[in-house]
Amino acid sequence: MIIASNVALSYGKRVIFKDVNIKFTPGNCYGLIGANGSGKSTFLKILAGELEPDRGTVSVGPGERIAVLSQDQFAYDEETVFNTVIRGHERLYALMAEREAIYAKTEFSEEDGIRCGALEAEFGEINGYEAESEAAVLLSGLGISEELRKKRMKELDGADKVRVLLAKALFGNPDVLLLDEPTNQLNLKSIAWLEDFLSRFPNTVIIVSHDRHFLNQVCTHVADIDFGRIQVYTGNYDFWYQTSQLHLKQRQNDNKKIAAKAEELKQFIQRFSANASKAKQATARKNLLEKLTLEDMPVSSRKYPFIAFKPERPCGDVILEIRELSKKIDGVAVLNNITLNVNRGGKIAFVGEDSLAKTTLFQILAGELEPDSGSFRWGVTISHSYFPKENSGFFNNDLNLVEWLGQFCPETEGETFARGFLGKMLFSGEEALKKASVLSGGERVRCMLSRMMLSGANALILDEPTNHLDLESIIALNDGLIAFPGVILFCSHDYQLVSSVADRIVEITPDGIIDRMTGYDDYLDEGNVSMTRPEPYHGHQALRL
Repeated sequence: MIIASNVALSYGKRVIFKDVNIKFTPGNCYGLIGANGSGKSTFLKILAGELEPDRGTVSVGPGERIAVLSQDQFAYDEETVFNTVIRGHERLYALMAEREAIYAKTEFSEEDGIRCGALEAEFGEINGYEAESEAAVLLSGLGISEELRKKRMKELDGADKVRVLLAKALFGNPDVLLLDEPTNQLNLKSIAWLEDFLSRFPNTVIIVSHDRHFLNQVCTHVADIDFGRIQVYTGNYDFWYQTSQLHLKQRQNDNKKIAAKAEELKQFIQRFSANASKAKQATARKNLLEKLTLEDMPVSSRKYPFIAFKPERPCGDVILEIRELSKKIDGVAVLNNITLNVNRGGKIAFVGEDSLAKTTLFQILAGELEPDSGSFRWGVTISHSYFPKENSGFFNNDLNLVEWLGQFCPETEGETFARGFLGKMLFSGEEALKKASVLSGGERVRCMLSRMMLSGANALILDEPTNHLDLESIIALNDGLIAFPGVILFCSHDYQLVSSVADRIVEITPDGIIDRMTGYDDYLDEGNVSMTRPEPYHGHQALRL
């Protein structure tokens, strides 16, 4: 259990939290949600003791241990993968080091023997004898192969480091588990395994994530950061969304009724206040009017951009034909004999373990790369717009946002049009004059989506478009893609985006493609080999059997 009492935090005049009182109890998994900049990661740091609030306290149960998903990929570069995982339980790690040091001695004193007895007793109490098998199960579930486990962390790539750090957080059955974006860099198998792990986890879990499907699968409660406070809802993300929208609508309706009643009373008072026969009634209504108060409706930090792709012309009969397309990168084959026809109105999700293969295919189709062999042909009616996963090259300039977007606006439109468009994408006022070179990852994505909307294309190519976006922007993008009448070729780790948009799944494999004219859920239910969900980990208790 972990409790925050009267927690407050401000940066200058900006209030992040004000008098937050919240209790997180064992057996529950809390999804901590809020707009970008609302303080989700900051609040996790306060709970973890990494950041001191201006006021208030955080307390945990006596002897309880907090585990945190580390965001520093270089903190354990000199450690082996196995030792990094064990360090998730620092006391256990210290005991193991001391045991090894004593047992390595050539001469064993009576004092050493007494100390070994004490060490072994404590080692057993905290399940040290199961540590190696538990670490192996965690690493396996998260996709870290056995040959990687003996290497030092500095020898791993960034994606594998993230997985090891997640295993470190999960290790040793912590009493409180704090996870900031735990599904980043995980494939479908590992996410499914983590969902199963957390659904069985008996203690307290608090998660920050932009993955709606993941939150729906694991959360028993949602802690919503908005208006400078945190309100807890029972249920998963979808239930929170429906409930919060209902509450907001009820408050708005109540205010409308109060405003209408107030106007009715004002009109009566104005008409009859000078009429002696109606004076008493007018006075009574004046007293009633004074008692009517509109409920305060504070401005939410949660904002949704306007995302709508409108093609300038409909697609013809021929959309895209790909014939025997192959490509090697640094001598390694990433695309092998790809043949595919795209139909009118098709919304195709490309899946597969190799993200480079999907990116390479999109770059070829967008005209940024040449294939080694094979060919492709867009139909004469097709105009396409490409959202690249790596977009920094678009922002290496001294333009402000109005000038940057002006590059893609119709020639007949000027600064007023660009400012209005930016306002719809949440760049209002002075924010529209920010330099493009200093934008955050999420701001860049919104700019790139603006560029696509202005293109009027009837075919969209999107490579991981939800990266860096907050939940509100992801929902807006999701709705925009569902409503788009043209052709979409895309890949994404956002389960809900893929399952709600795609009507066809193309898996890229080393030998070619697996093409299924079906939705994502049906595709997974077919039991495709490369996407099979792994065997679940049944928790720390099972390891003691």
